[in-house]
Amino acid sequence: EVQLQASGGGLEQPGGSLRLSCTASGFSFDDYSIAWFCQAPGKEREGVSCINSNDGSTTYPDSVKGRFTISRDNAKNTLYLQMNSLKSEDTAVYYCAKDRGEWGGLDAWGQGTLVTVSS
Repeated sequence: EVQLQASGGGLEQPGGSLRLSCTASGFSFDDYSIAWFCQAPGKEREGVSCINSNDGSTTYPDSVKGRFTISRDNAKNTLYLQMNSLKSEDTAVYYCAKDRGEWGGLDAWGQGTLVTVSS
């Protein structure tokens, strides 16, 4: 069974850092592209970062570029999101999701982990 489990969220002050992890099982992790999404209260779910399985390329929206870094450790079947210089607007539930193949569509989602940035 395909499973994705996000963890690492919590309460952090503005300017602080958190590292989110997404542990995967039930599929060949290195063969699939993975992405982070977030959903803030009252807003639609938005993409945070993606990492491609073929070449390791990454994408970020302008809102997090230079502050967040996505990476993957295929040996550990784990996806990471290093979050630095946190802002209050980063507060959201963060989810990891698996691509069906070559970004053909998302076919599995993990349960989210809550990040709260507040002084």
